[in-house]
Amino acid sequence: MTNEAQNTLLKTVATQAHCKPDQPALTFVHIDKGGDYRSESRSYSVLLNNGTRLATALLSAEMNPADRFALYMHNHPEFVEAMLGAEITDTIFVPVDARVRGEKLKYMLEFSGCRGIIAADYTLPVLEQIFSELPSLEWIWVIDTGATHQTNSEIAAKSTPYDAILKESLPISESVIGSSHDQVMQLLFTSGTTGNPKAVEITRFRYGSNMTQATHLGLLPDDRPYTGLSLTHTNAQMLTLGMGLYLGLEVIISRKFTKSHFWDIIRHYECTIFTLLGGMTTAIYSEPPSPRDKEHKVRYVISAGMPKPIWKDFKTRFGVEILEIYGSTEGGTTLNPPNTGPIGSIGKPLPHQIVEVIDNDGRICAPGEPGEIVFRNINVTCPDVQYFNNPEASNLKTQNGWLHMGDIGYKDKNGWLFFEYRVGGGIRRNGDFVNPAFVEKELSELDYVDDCYVYGVALEGNAPGEKEVVAALVIHDAHRFVAEEVFRYCREKLEANIVPSFIQILPNIPKTASEKPIEKDLIEDFFGGRKSGLFKSDSF
Repeated sequence: MTNEAQNTLLKTVATQAHCKPDQPALTFVHIDKGGDYRSESRSYSVLLNNGTRLATALLSAEMNPADRFALYMHNHPEFVEAMLGAEITDTIFVPVDARVRGEKLKYMLEFSGCRGIIAADYTLPVLEQIFSELPSLEWIWVIDTGATHQTNSEIAAKSTPYDAILKESLPISESVIGSSHDQVMQLLFTSGTTGNPKAVEITRFRYGSNMTQATHLGLLPDDRPYTGLSLTHTNAQMLTLGMGLYLGLEVIISRKFTKSHFWDIIRHYECTIFTLLGGMTTAIYSEPPSPRDKEHKVRYVISAGMPKPIWKDFKTRFGVEILEIYGSTEGGTTLNPPNTGPIGSIGKPLPHQIVEVIDNDGRICAPGEPGEIVFRNINVTCPDVQYFNNPEASNLKTQNGWLHMGDIGYKDKNGWLFFEYRVGGGIRRNGDFVNPAFVEKELSELDYVDDCYVYGVALEGNAPGEKEVVAALVIHDAHRFVAEEVFRYCREKLEANIVPSFIQILPNIPKTASEKPIEKDLIEDFFGGRKSGLFKSDSF
């Protein structure tokens, strides 16, 4: 195995390619509309070979060290090949989730100064809408997935098939790598749910160090990890992909998350570990119970945001253990290993870190007292955070020697950390904070509910800082949904103060690359342009 102090993605893949060249490293799976499995695999040697060929292509495109190019796609093996090619050439890749479009897409490409873009063919219609406003884009390498679209002449003139790029390029030695482990390898954009996203500079050292944390998460040499999260998000890219490659495993990755086929994929590929974020957990739990719920080889779930109200039920129904993890792209991690800490706790920090909860004056809070969650290193230094071209935000994130998470939580008397809500995102109603997870659990158990998310809206007449509770629902059988019955059900199952004031019906809940619901889009739909329906509790 590579030396941990000098570990990088490229060195890890090169080592595995030398030790186990023909072993599958990655299998990307897509289930088509007919229910058939479509998969693409890369052995460690092929992955390395393609990465070095892509490096040749980047050099031929006159990409210089620190030049940026975007990856605009769902999950494909070409994404990882581009990661390797960037490291070899000292260039910087910029992941952009395929769901991003319009002004936000333009902003991300323009702000990061991308000179080129590797894009899946199905994204070209979206790119066409803004391409004329991005003169700095010099080239587009297009991944062929079979999507048909007649591109305009401007895009066509700068486009080359990705496969042709690889065929025309010769592999070069992967030892031709950048000068420093402190070199930035990617600009990883934050979710940007409340405004323009910030781009976090992720160095090779940061990525390599993260890969070596696999043993803290309990991964074993014979594990087969799975993720349906986008590789444009920290969880999938650093946790599942990075740690899996570090241990020389075969990593199974869906092109995109699909709750209806989730367990089918787990069973088909005999996966032993998978990762979930809070919104995905609720979506999977909302699927009707099945006799096959426990037919799998999963040892445990790595969960970031398992709602406390369904924690026990999720374990029992699916026969899995739960490892709860908390962290952010900028840094800071806590773990609650299976059957270790209390249910609902997001854990304790890794050995090299300290976590505290502080009040507005910077004072460390007493057990049970809520405040902002902050981190620093065990040697009392602050983790380094650099936002691309945004020193003010970088300084604010690390003010007073702490990495500020922007989340409110508390510690119990034994030091176990609990998350309560995002700063500015809590729902306060009649003087009490509402825990949306209790509402989501009950609504998810209605068998015609496909997805749900509970959030708050401030209306005229609310006291300052208070909000009404809104339950956004996606339903698969409109004939079975009766608003009056749903409100009655909520009144029977929930405390009076957390019964939703409104039920909002949508064809889908808009989400980020991390499957986090985008509240600003839901609120915009709430106040105007509703796609399906809005129902108020006091009307029934």
